[in-house]
Amino acid sequence: MHPPTPTPRRLAVVLTALAAVVATVAAVLLAAAPRASAAALTPVTSFGTNPGDLGMYSYVPDGLPDGAPLVVLLHGCTQNASAYHANSGWAGYADSHGFALVYAEQRSANNANACFNWFQPGDVARDSGEARSVRSMVEHAVAAEGLDADRVHVSGLSAGGAMAGELLAAYPDLFAGGAIVAGIPVGCADGMVDAFTCMNPGKTQSPEQWGDAVRAKNPGWSGPLPRVAVWHGTADTTVAPANGAASVSQWTNAHGLDGSPDATEQLPGGTTADYHGGTAATAAVAHFRVSGMGHGTPVDPGQGCGTAGAYFLDTVCSTGYTVDFWGLGEVTDPGPTGDPDPTGDPDPTPGPTGDPEPGECVKASNYDHVRGDRAVQRSGLTYAVGSDDPLGLWNVFVTTALTETSPGYWEHTPGAC
Repeated sequence: MHPPTPTPRRLAVVLTALAAVVATVAAVLLAAAPRASAAALTPVTSFGTNPGDLGMYSYVPDGLPDGAPLVVLLHGCTQNASAYHANSGWAGYADSHGFALVYAEQRSANNANACFNWFQPGDVARDSGEARSVRSMVEHAVAAEGLDADRVHVSGLSAGGAMAGELLAAYPDLFAGGAIVAGIPVGCADGMVDAFTCMNPGKTQSPEQWGDAVRAKNPGWSGPLPRVAVWHGTADTTVAPANGAASVSQWTNAHGLDGSPDATEQLPGGTTADYHGGTAATAAVAHFRVSGMGHGTPVDPGQGCGTAGAYFLDTVCSTGYTVDFWGLGEVTDPGPTGDPDPTGDPDPTPGPTGDPEPGECVKASNYDHVRGDRAVQRSGLTYAVGSDDPLGLWNVFVTTALTETSPGYWEHTPGAC
């Protein structure tokens, strides 16, 4: 997150008559808009009211069924939608797990460093400024693509992470879940001077005070709150790691939890995951701490998850674990004998699925390794049976070599066969 330099779940249950007319007109106008290809990030030039003057881009995998989820993504400072799409790994998971993506993009006219204005009260209040623009993008995408308004999620990095938190608090009726990556707690700043303090060293408040900031964003809301994942590197010198802890404190308090984790898990890349309010599958809040990582989005290119680069750090697949935490893979993931090809093409000719002799090397797609009981898939990723060696994405396109070093124990052996 660079110094902030500003310049100049859901649709409502009952709509007013005026809102209904506006929605109908918008749907007619948008019907003619081309559907994005699985390989195309498409600009959307008109998506409804846009008081924050943001840009919108969409990514809709081919063959996406009606009622699919939606993920809204917010880039960090000095970034744009295209860079975030290319490096973050979200496109691959949208393809393999069956959901649409919407990217909000900041304009330099709003902020010289292309930061979302998470510290400006007029841009984070419900139905005001940039927050209202993002809501318009959600409403547009849900109507135009036939998506599930009850499964809308938002994630962002740095300034985008801070804005994601603000959106979750302002629109608990719109978002089912969110992810705050290297971000700032809701309500930390009310101007540029405050923003610097929030970034580093961060502010100290009680869990109740942090929770009150969430409650103040939508005081009339008595429904469920979004499930929130917080990601932060322990060596982040741009946005102090204390902000991650504060965000967890904030959202656990908002959810009525005592702040003590109910479960802890060790993940790749030196990552510790604490789950509050349940297990990984049911927790209301998850805290992912990446040991030794600086400021950026955690990716894992070796496992087919994103691309390393500036502010995209090769550590752990935050996208995959976030998708799993939100439960997005539970609806569209095919079973072990299903068709993992997101285009809906018939099953390709399967690779070897028999039971080779111990010591024999088998080279096949990750899909066929799972079919042949040489590997298992979890959250869209593949792991060798026995050794649990990570093999990458579970699909027909990633090919790996496995060797059975002892009966029922398979190891990843690149280049062995």
